[in-house]
Amino acid sequence: MRWRTIPLCYCFLLVTCLLAALQAVPIDIDKTKVQNTEPVESAKIEPPDTGLYYDEYLKQVIDVLETDKHFREKLQKADIEEIKSGKLSKELDLVSHHVRTKLDELKRQEVGRLRMLIKAKLDSFQDMGMDHQALLKQFDHLNHMNPDKFESTDLDMLIKAATKDLEQYDKTRHEEFKKYEMMKEHERREYLKTLDEEKRKEEESKFEEMKRKHENHPKVNHPGSKDQLKEVWEETDGLDPNDFDPKTFFKLHDVNSDGFLDEQELEALFTKELEKVYDAQNEEDDMVEMEEERLRMREHVMNEVDTNKDRLVTLEEFLKATEKKEFLEPDSWETLDQQQLFTEEELKEYENIIAFQENELKKKADELQKQKEELQRQHDQLEAQKQEYHQAVQQMEQRKLQQGIAPSGPTGEQKLEPRM
Repeated sequence: MRWRTIPLCYCFLLVTCLLAALQAVPIDIDKTKVQNTEPVESAKIEPPDTGLYYDEYLKQVIDVLETDKHFREKLQKADIEEIKSGKLSKELDLVSHHVRTKLDELKRQEVGRLRMLIKAKLDSFQDMGMDHQALLKQFDHLNHMNPDKFESTDLDMLIKAATKDLEQYDKTRHEEFKKYEMMKEHERREYLKTLDEEKRKEEESKFEEMKRKHENHPKVNHPGSKDQLKEVWEETDGLDPNDFDPKTFFKLHDVNSDGFLDEQELEALFTKELEKVYDAQNEEDDMVEMEEERLRMREHVMNEVDTNKDRLVTLEEFLKATEKKEFLEPDSWETLDQQQLFTEEELKEYENIIAFQENELKKKADELQKQKEELQRQHDQLEAQKQEYHQAVQQMEQRKLQQGIAPSGPTGEQKLEPRM
């Protein structure tokens, strides 16, 4: 069974649009040798979520800019450094009025969305009278000084913010994975403390057995090596390994035919290798670890092949990589199970953080419990007073009846008996 690639950090979307606009390098493929020649529809697939809090706004701006012929032409001629430096943003002044109007509307919608988020946050803290304009400054992907017009400054800020944020995305993913692994080990050790000696030995034995089973897997080819790509060529593409050709391979796996291998297309190449190590049906295999392994493989290949660091692999970069010694004679690839993911010192520090957080949560829980008890006490007191009031009213009515006085109505007025 082939596991679906879970989208990780997608490449910088504006750069992707630049590259998608270029014509793919024509490469002749003998379609008679390819088992599956059905049209690939993945070119229609929407780019996965980047994980940015302004992801939808970013995509909408790109879609609108692509409709302008002049801007598309400039995109085709621009390189990654021109885009990142903000030089391309100045071309915004030359786009059509219709495009500018659409961009203005998108910006107004985004500012409105951010203001709603700020209001919701403030309302949750019951904090009133705050300056929304000042709070908008914390969002650096648009010019908050002019909330109604999309200017070249906005495009420049959007590009720079997305570039910076996406560069931090993989780093954050690694940090979160490390915490995940440390939490797993922390919970395992805490569980062992609850067992008697015999049960603890059984659990330790089971844990070691599961580790051995997980580590007992076929050799994993070095990501991006000739052996790894030839295995994909043979087992996934159904082609003769003796006919392996890098150009044809590139064309086959450039799924959307834009002339580049993006991060998602690269990660798809590692599925066969990951299946050697991970199986969701096996108790000893952790699918979170599988995605971390996929991320490591992609980062490694990008570092080796993506020479201009634009998070995309061109045909030229790909072919140059196949000429290197590392492509033909790579070092062995160490999987996660062969590496130390954290030290005892790091685990101890993490456990101290957990203990501190748990202690803080306990304090808050105790405080909330006290507040609950106080509210219950006040409620009981009010109920007792209410009961005393009703009893007093009943006693007064009884005395009135005994004295021959008409009983009072709900508001205190006297009820008069009708004359017969």
